[in-house]
Amino acid sequence: MLELSMERPEELARVAHALSTELRLSMMKLLNARRMNVAELAEALNIPVSTAASNVKVLEQAGLIETELLPATRGAMKVCSRTFDDIRIALNEPGPRALDGERRYEIEMPIGSFVSCEAAPTCGMVGEEGRIIAEDVPAAFFHPNRLQAQLIWLRKGYLEYRFPLEIPAGTRIRRIEFSMEICSEAPNYDNDWPSDITLWINDAEIGTWTSPGDFGGRRGRLNPAWWPDTGTQYGMLKTWAVDANRSTMDHEEISAVGLSRLDLPGRAFVDMRIGVKEDAVFKGGLNLFGRRFGNFEQDIVMRIDYEAASS
Repeated sequence: MLELSMERPEELARVAHALSTELRLSMMKLLNARRMNVAELAEALNIPVSTAASNVKVLEQAGLIETELLPATRGAMKVCSRTFDDIRIALNEPGPRALDGERRYEIEMPIGSFVSCEAAPTCGMVGEEGRIIAEDVPAAFFHPNRLQAQLIWLRKGYLEYRFPLEIPAGTRIRRIEFSMEICSEAPNYDNDWPSDITLWINDAEIGTWTSPGDFGGRRGRLNPAWWPDTGTQYGMLKTWAVDANRSTMDHEEISAVGLSRLDLPGRAFVDMRIGVKEDAVFKGGLNLFGRRFGNFEQDIVMRIDYEAASS
């Protein structure tokens, strides 16, 4: 899913412009079914190849499709494929805001800033410029260079993070959520490789999401040029949230765990753990993406909505 918001107005404007004509919408519909080259798009839509090419460029610049030059009978052909299945647009302003007496606290944690972990091969981590540790060496996960990590993968185990809880005294938490780009972990990649990925907050198990696969076959839009096409390319942006009554994953209920189970009042920090349980049905590992890898320009984001306790 492509996440758009008022925080990045230039990106929002590019996508809106790219989808503003019936011709480009028709192109996107054709690419739902399969990859097509520019000449095939032109033929299917009964337009000149030059017109198809110029509109493909608009969609490509918006990040809605990606193109690849492949050998053809005469020279090379540009083959197009879609990059996202869904688009979500948040028109509310991000960050702290007042809304019916409620405010928001938000903090982003680099994926390499974990305070505890267990990892089993296949496992490793890379940064924006290259590999950080030797692959499949769990002890190396505690190397200080882990703070530079932009992609972390492990076949079994977990990563745990500690977030500061800097909200005013005398307030009441209404909701807490964690958002991250994540997927399964298979050798190289495998789009059909399920994994049961669980999230805990302050040792309370919030719920499990089954990732459908370790995604590849096309490049993540943020991946550095040195990262090979044969590796994991991107994940899905997932949000676990807890309010007074329940826990949700992307707004769908996943458990009856409410805020009272999290022991938040009076704490100076929040512990969040993400991992694959020993008794999981699908032990397919996990990949966790930083803001310079995958499709979404973010690390792990914690958001807390709170209000004055007297409200």
